[in-house]
Amino acid sequence: MTFWLKGIGFRRGKEILLHPLDLELRPGVPNVLLGAAGAGKTTLLRLMAGLEVPSEGRILSGASDLTGVPVRRRSVAMVYQQFINYPSMTVFENIASPLRVAGQGEARIRERVREIAEVLRLTPLLARMPSELSGGQQQRTALARALAREADLLLLDEPLANLDYKLREELREELGQVFARQRTTVVYATTEPMEALQLGGVATVLDAGRLLQTGEVAQVFSRPSSLAAARAFSDPPINVLPAVWRGASRLLHLATGTTLPGPHALASRLGDQELSIQVGIRPQQLGLAPKGAGGFALEGIVELAEISGSDTYVHVRHGEHLLVAQVPGVHRLPLESRCTLHADAAGLFGFAADGQPLFAPDR
Repeated sequence: MTFWLKGIGFRRGKEILLHPLDLELRPGVPNVLLGAAGAGKTTLLRLMAGLEVPSEGRILSGASDLTGVPVRRRSVAMVYQQFINYPSMTVFENIASPLRVAGQGEARIRERVREIAEVLRLTPLLARMPSELSGGQQQRTALARALAREADLLLLDEPLANLDYKLREELREELGQVFARQRTTVVYATTEPMEALQLGGVATVLDAGRLLQTGEVAQVFSRPSSLAAARAFSDPPINVLPAVWRGASRLLHLATGTTLPGPHALASRLGDQELSIQVGIRPQQLGLAPKGAGGFALEGIVELAEISGSDTYVHVRHGEHLLVAQVPGVHRLPLESRCTLHADAAGLFGFAADGQPLFAPDR
């Protein structure tokens, strides 16, 4: 079932927690809310659930107006970052509980519980009590209970945040397949851009209670509608360097002295004029090895080399600017040592002084 938010906004006293926005939520694909803490994701989920009443706007489902309808009268399930289970019930009975409340037959209950348990790696644990589970297992149980219910609207507020890295990676891919098989409209809130990319579907980027951009996840990632959207959809944050476009020479001059051929899209748009712009470089586009014919170098001083899993986050002071490169592999770079980062000019983003997009990589 498709849901529509029409001009939905929310205030608490004089504080605006959510500026008015329009949003269509489609069944069969993850509807991903992406943004940092405080972006408005949880507020929006609570409005959809009926736990809060919007200060303005309407929530529609088909021909029904749900605005102001309390949560007990809605077909909605919600899973928070912190797991909530019935401590006196086994894992099986926790998952089965909404199906029993709905009056489903025992055969259907057992079939549905075992189907969901298989996806969430809970089959060996069905006879256990919640007190016998790890934190990650308890969160998977809470998630399984919400999925089993098959409500019209399933709201997930960072549901995998407490799971270990490997299990999160596996479940993200499998959950996308589960969502596609259900009639439920799924809204999934996350602070992690890579999680949004793995889930796919439709992304809505939020920042400080404002909707920055919405669209297919891959499209929003590769074509951000503003510098703010690019920053929100980049972890670590996108590197930004001031630059000047000199149209007469068709060259892009970075403030730190590097000169690059101007992208065709920029030349077509700005022509011969001279204009100050902002150049964005995602950390994944920076490396320690030359990039080939279209590559350029940025020299600086290592301020930190942080090893995280199979990647190294290299923080380099380049003139007055701090750059972060996410480099595959383990690299032990001494602090204060000189370092050269390499990038491909074809991977750059360009934004005007007001943050509006000027060019993006061709992909």
